[in-house]
Amino acid sequence: MTEVNRKIHVIGINSYKFEDLSFKLQNLFLETENIAVPNSYFEEIKSWSEDGLLKKKSFFSSKSNNELVNWLRSQKTDVILISRGDPLWFGIGRILLENFSKDELSFYPSNTCIQLAFSKLKIPWQDTVNVSIHGRDSTKLVEALKARPSSLAIITDSNNKSLEIIKKNLSELNLIDFYDFWLCEEIGFDKENIRKLNLKESLPSDISSLNIVVLTKTKKNYSNNNLPLFGISDHIFKTFDDRPNLLTKREVRIQILADLELPKNGVIWDIGAGCGSIGLEALKLRPNLDLFCIDKRIGSKALILENSKRLGVKPKFIFEEDINCILNMNNLSSLEKPNRLVIGGCNKETKLLIIDTLAQSMSIGDIIVIPIIDIQTIKELKEELEDKNFKTNLNLIQTYKSLSIAEGMRLEPNNPVFLLKGKK
Repeated sequence: MTEVNRKIHVIGINSYKFEDLSFKLQNLFLETENIAVPNSYFEEIKSWSEDGLLKKKSFFSSKSNNELVNWLRSQKTDVILISRGDPLWFGIGRILLENFSKDELSFYPSNTCIQLAFSKLKIPWQDTVNVSIHGRDSTKLVEALKARPSSLAIITDSNNKSLEIIKKNLSELNLIDFYDFWLCEEIGFDKENIRKLNLKESLPSDISSLNIVVLTKTKKNYSNNNLPLFGISDHIFKTFDDRPNLLTKREVRIQILADLELPKNGVIWDIGAGCGSIGLEALKLRPNLDLFCIDKRIGSKALILENSKRLGVKPKFIFEEDINCILNMNNLSSLEKPNRLVIGGCNKETKLLIIDTLAQSMSIGDIIVIPIIDIQTIKELKEELEDKNFKTNLNLIQTYKSLSIAEGMRLEPNNPVFLLKGKK
């Protein structure tokens, strides 16, 4: 193998000022003749070369493409490639390592634009999710947004209208009010500008092409004054931090509420209630219902109470314990029996036990609805309901949500859910 005699020195910068480089890198620049610079700030770096330098400089305007790779290969002596921030963090470093041996390359990173942005915003960033849509589609961005991290940093691309895409994705996922949107332009440079944008307004027209976006979870006081009567958005409900998305999405919840044929008065049990979204929205529709929320996960009661406040409703009882324990209570008969029953969040055996224990005491016209994601359990549950004199029907709910991408729009599928309904 041919021994490599020259080096490609990849220098990350955070400003256009020569004096901001370390003395080592200043000397390296002075001693090196051939220098590649991104064309977006070619003139600024070229101005570092002044009369009186020991070596004449030859500058190559880089577009970070095959032309740059070919130019680097053609050089017989050491060269410098100027980059921004850390070349090995969503930068040119990956491309260089694919085309040159490690022995040829030396990297000199500076602070990333993300580090600088968070230092300016004075926000800790150890839990921040980082996504780049520079030269990439927005699939990773959508995945990150769905997880609702406390903060999200996005490397943008002025060539694919990425700011508009971010704005549209936030709107499509009902997260406009969930995050503060910080536009950080030319971080570390003379024209640095950081501003918080209101995404309900048009984007500014004077945005620098060198920008990144930081999303930080907003501190919002929720009011039930502007909530719709029916079809409440998923983002209104507080969820567990490690499970930020509702298991029962809005579209499925709407169908469950319709299948329940909610009466003006009566008792509804929501088993496996999670954050309470189904039962609480039922209570918003029919305020005179008595709602029993049951979920065994620690912290579920606090979640349901918070969401009760957001919707302006009040459940009658919230049980933070296993439904099996409740069904085995000696005084189970002291609890009001359900006229409407939603069974979710438990295994097949538990669902069968719930039906066996509660269905006998339910009256003519009472309804049980069971959301199911495991197709293998449907047959036994359906037979159990029919054995208890319930007429059954089964629906498959499969919905798609439009999401904006650079080329226009794509449809993102939600998980399919079977709804098994039994009416006595």
